[in-house]
Amino acid sequence: MALVISDRPHAKALARAARANVDARYLNPHNTPTRGEYERALIAACEEHGVTLVCLAGFMRILSPIFIQHYRGRLLNIHPALLPAFPGAHAVREALAWGAKVTGVTVHFVDEEVDHGPILLQQAVPIQPGDTEAVLLRRIHHVERRLYPQAIHLLLTGRVKVSGRIARISDGVRLQGRVVTLR
Repeated sequence: MALVISDRPHAKALARAARANVDARYLNPHNTPTRGEYERALIAACEEHGVTLVCLAGFMRILSPIFIQHYRGRLLNIHPALLPAFPGAHAVREALAWGAKVTGVTVHFVDEEVDHGPILLQQAVPIQPGDTEAVLLRRIHHVERRLYPQAIHLLLTGRVKVSGRIARISDGVRLQGRVVTLR
């Protein structure tokens, strides 16, 4: 079973989930007085669905230790850069401003620092002369749509072991868990 949760009422992910018969919810962050209470509501929704893996995708809120500790090792994020380069909300814009020749996509575990957790998968995306932020972002999204499902599959088949900052992928295969996507 899967669940999609959004902090934006008109997120495309909610409509996509509904079309795919996946439970989708809008959780309004302004209905709770504190960030901690909002995250406890997120945790409650995830637990109600038996979620064991949380995948952030366009969820632009910085999660507190409350949520991170609850899902440590089971909380993924996708970032439009080759971390540790260009962390934060404007990675594509910054890569272009720096004159980088290559950027990419990183799928990483979430820890208490922004765009910092152990890296699971990465793929480079070349920056072409004349690229605008929108054009480069389209190429990055193309890679993201392929790389994130691969990372999720690796976790759900029990093939990922994390030791410190290093995520290692093994060859064993076993299916486990339920997924939530926060958008």
